[in-house]
Amino acid sequence: MAALGWLGLMIPEAHGGAGLGARYLMVVLEELGKALAPEPVLSSALVAALAIGAGDDDTQAREHLPAIATGERVYALAHAESGGRYGVGAVDTSADKAAGGWSLRGEKVHVEEGSIADWLLVSARAPDGISLFVVPASAKGVRVRPQARIDGRSAAIIELDGVIVERDARLGEPHKGQRLLERVLDAATIGLSAEMLGTMLGAFEMTLDYLKTREQFGVPIGSFQALQHRAARIFVETELARSAVMHAHGVLDGLDEGASAAVAASVAKAKCSDALMLIAHESVQMHGGIGMTTEHDVGMYLKRARVAEMTLGDATYHRDRYARLGGF
Repeated sequence: MAALGWLGLMIPEAHGGAGLGARYLMVVLEELGKALAPEPVLSSALVAALAIGAGDDDTQAREHLPAIATGERVYALAHAESGGRYGVGAVDTSADKAAGGWSLRGEKVHVEEGSIADWLLVSARAPDGISLFVVPASAKGVRVRPQARIDGRSAAIIELDGVIVERDARLGEPHKGQRLLERVLDAATIGLSAEMLGTMLGAFEMTLDYLKTREQFGVPIGSFQALQHRAARIFVETELARSAVMHAHGVLDGLDEGASAAVAASVAKAKCSDALMLIAHESVQMHGGIGMTTEHDVGMYLKRARVAEMTLGDATYHRDRYARLGGF
């Protein structure tokens, strides 16, 4: 993937990337979602690349961006905490000034790719507000507790016990860390929506193939009108989801001047969460009895849908957020 240039699509050419933007990475994420490929592309090629690039620190950019583009390092965003639900400001992890740097202390949960990451992007509350810190996963005081998820993806609980990092490990300017974190989370949500779009398409294609080949009463079951109507509804939902996801990536690339990335992210995630769960359930049901068995791959799409739906905010959360942001 790195040799093909996929990991550098969001990274400027000056740092070894292609500088093409989120719309091009959307194509990659969609196909990865369709194949249920458990690759850390979203966490590294989108989230980490955007966070480090937006930090406006040339030293950090030279240190990390080329390594992302070449696939030498895997990055993970460690933000969520117990009891914080999806709130950006729900950060109890502390960042206190230490000799020549910072001391980080706290615990992060549901860290995607946390068990395989070489570097962590950790949100912590410094004396001047919330900030993002780039932390080596091998640093003294970092404890990684791998988690088992129903979709088989990599995740972990990250414990930080007095982890010392250098002063320039903080991304962005003082007092502007929360805004950077908000931007990063919106980008992550938009990228996840692209992956979810691919997942629903993969489940739908598998189901269509089954409808065309499975026979009852001497005819393919796809000739039954009731199943045709259900398949037509799935098609409509995938097209509506695609429109929301494409718009969100365009906003992320700055194509819609004045549009809010936060609003676009919530629209895309709410739509994809609803659509993916509907399609995953319908796909299992239209496969009939075999769809309920672990031997058939369609169940893997449902497992992935369950996890993706809750990651970075479910549909209910994002509809409420859309209203609070003034999207109506």
